[in-house]
Parts: sequence; C-alpha cells; structure tokens
Amino acid sequence: MALRERETSSSSINDKQEQNCGRVITIVFLALFIDLLGFALILPLFPSILDYYSQTEDGFYLSLQRGVDWFAVMVGMPPERKYNSVLFGGLIGSIFSILQFFSSPLTGAVSDCLGRRPVILMTVMGLITSYALWAASRTFGVFLLSRIVGGISKGNVSLSTAIIADLHSPKARSKGMAMIGVAFSLGFTLGPMIGAYLAMETEKGEVFYLHSALLALVFAVADLIFIFFLLPETLPKEKRVSSVTSGFQAAVDLLSPLALFQFSAVTRGKESPSEENLQNLRILGLAYFLYLFLFSGLEYTLSFLTHQRFQFSSMQQGKMFFFIGITMAVIQGGYARRIKPGNEIRAGKRAIMLLIPAFLLIGWAANVTMLSVGLLLYSFAAAIVIPCLSAVVSGYGSASQKGRVMGILRSLGALARALGPILSATVYWLAGAEVCFTVCGALFVVPFALLGSVKQQTKEE
Repeated sequence: MALRERETSSSSINDKQEQNCGRVITIVFLALFIDLLGFALILPLFPSILDYYSQTEDGFYLSLQRGVDWFAVMVGMPPERKYNSVLFGGLIGSIFSILQFFSSPLTGAVSDCLGRRPVILMTVMGLITSYALWAASRTFGVFLLSRIVGGISKGNVSLSTAIIADLHSPKARSKGMAMIGVAFSLGFTLGPMIGAYLAMETEKGEVFYLHSALLALVFAVADLIFIFFLLPETLPKEKRVSSVTSGFQAAVDLLSPLALFQFSAVTRGKESPSEENLQNLRILGLAYFLYLFLFSGLEYTLSFLTHQRFQFSSMQQGKMFFFIGITMAVIQGGYARRIKPGNEIRAGKRAIMLLIPAFLLIGWAANVTMLSVGLLLYSFAAAIVIPCLSAVVSGYGSASQKGRVMGILRSLGALARALGPILSATVYWLAGAEVCFTVCGALFVVPFALLGSVKQQTKEE
C-alpha cells in the first residue's frame, strides 16, 4: 500500500515536472520567435542599405571604399566596386559576431550566479537601444553603431539555450532545442518578408528602411514585456555558482579561443566531467565551430550572390528567405523534433553531407531553378544540424555548469560567425562566387568526419 502511494506520488511529481517543462519551452519559443522576427527584418535589406550609403556619398562609407580600392591595387586586382558591398557586408557580419563572442560568455557567467531571468531582461533592453539607433540612423557610422550595440546585446539567444539546458530530462531538453530551431526557422521565414514589404511601402522623403527599424523596435519592446510577465526562473538558487567572481573566472576561459576548444571552464571545481565525456565535448565543440564557420560564411554571401547574379530586389530576397524558412520550419516541426535521444549525431552527419551538393548548386547556379534546388537541400540541412548538436551538448555537465557548457558552445558559434563571413566574403571578392562556394562546400567533410569519432552519451552526469 505504501509502495503504491509512493509510486502515485512519484508519478504525480513527474507529470507536474513535464507540465512545467512544457510551459518553459513554450515561453522560450515565443520569446525567441518575437526576438528573431525583429532581428531578421534587416536581412533582405543589407545589399540595398550598403548601396544606399554608396549612392548618398556617405563620408565614412566612401573612406572605407577607398581603403578597399587601395588594397585591391596592392594585391594586383582591378578595383571591382560591385564586390565591395560583399566585403563590407562580411565585415559588418563579423563585427556583430565578434561582439556576440565577447558578450555571450559574460551573460552566461552572470546568469549562472544571478539567474537566467534578470540577465535575459537586460539583454533585451540592449536590443531595444540597438533598434532605436537603427531607426534614427541617417549615416553609415550610426548604422554601424546600431549593429555594434546589437552584437553586444545578443546574449539572449545563448541564455535561451541555457534555460532549456536547465530542464530536468534529456527528452525535454531535446524537444526544447528543436523548438528553438523552429523559432529560428519561423523568425527567419516571416521576418525577411515583412522587412522587404515594409521597404516597398516607404513614403516620399523617408529612408526606405525606417518602417522595418521601427517594427524591430516594437518587437523588442513586446519581447521585454512578454519575458517580464511570463518567463519563470529556471535556475534555483541552490544550483547557482557562489559568486559573480567565480562566474567571471569561467567567462575568462570563454574569451580565450584555446580555452574554449579545451572546454576549460567546465573542468574547474569538483563536478568536472569524466575524461571520456570531456573528450567528447571537445570534439563536438570543434565540429560545431567548423560547421558554423563554413555555413555562416556562405550564408552571409548568399544574398549578395542573388543580388548581383540574378538582380534580386529586396522583395525577391525576402521571398528567398521565406522559402528557406518555410522549408526549415516544416523539417523541424515534422522531423527534427521527432529525432530520438541517442540518434542526434547520426541525423546531424546526414544533414552535413547534404550541404556539399547544396552549396555546389547555389555557387554554380545558372538560373533560378538550379538555385532553388540548392536552397531546398540547404534548408533541409540547416534545419537539423544545430538543434541536434545543441541537444547532444546540453546533456553534458552538472546542473550548475549547464550555463557554462552552453555558453562555450554559443561562444564557439559566435567565433565561427565572426570569422566565417569575412573569410568567405574575401574569397568571394578575390575569386568569385563559384570558387567560394565550391571550396567551402567541400570542406564540410571535416566536421562530418569529426562527428564520426564521437560516442553518444548514454547517461546524464
């Protein structure tokens, strides 16, 4: 009788925990979706924004252009102004991600001490400032400043993964990571379309990106209100690190690339992972970095390729991102979230191999049909790899280390996104789209091979 009562009590507790996990996943999904809607509004406008500053003869922009022309002459290239915007786009993307690289571990470390909720609210306030600057910008310098503030404040995505990593069961974490992937897909589906549409609806005398910037600001304010009233704290006080100082000690490890790849921050203290698990983490981190390094570089040059080769307008760019996002959402909603715990690495490897033909088709596309087939394969792969790798990594480390583990992963991703766009943009600028997409696409065999050497973790620490 007593045994039956204990079983009933245990079942009731588990059901309540499952309900709480489901509620947290839903709130994180909606908050991240609102955030990414605002973030993605600018994506189809980037080539046009850079063209705008070039045509208005903005002093800062022109000085950068002269520097690039001088460099082209120095390396023996004829100055090709139409490719300069690709290089500037890569530079802006890299600056944004370099700042994200520095901010993500710091916000993760602070949240390990103070809790997730107050820190994520601070990051959203930073994003509000960033969008306000973008709306007010009339010069390239102020626009660049808005991207700098945005990069510093983008730690909220890292915190969202840390919140999911706080959940008690592997099944809930796996589902939560997949739902984060769905939020990305939907945000990057609808955001670019809305941004492109608003750019077309500009009234006479207005800057074409004003409405998009103001809507991004509205989304950020709505996100702040939503999180403030609905997001619970997922890291109990007894599981937090003892002080911000110890959190910042871990953050220092997160700012050193060598320490990042070694996962040094999680080896401190009594709860260090076993040697085998630590080795797995290091291989996973390297594979994650190399994947995102190649992927983000090619992703960033994609809109410039379509703008120059097929003369895509902002609306056509928006439709392209809509096509990519819808495909990703369908794959993540119908397939990725059904991947069983233990099968993530196998699914990730299959997806990575699809990227090689995807980027070859995109880089060599002679018509929109060929481009669309490449984008279809690209979208399928992009929907699966990051949620799968995030779900695997989130299973490592003790409860008080989850923020640091996911902070390291996010920092490796930010470092990859910092280096990837500028490298790909430089190769594109020097050798053209075909060489850029072929070489980078073929290199996806490296993260594929690394994942083959990882043993799936069978139990939680």
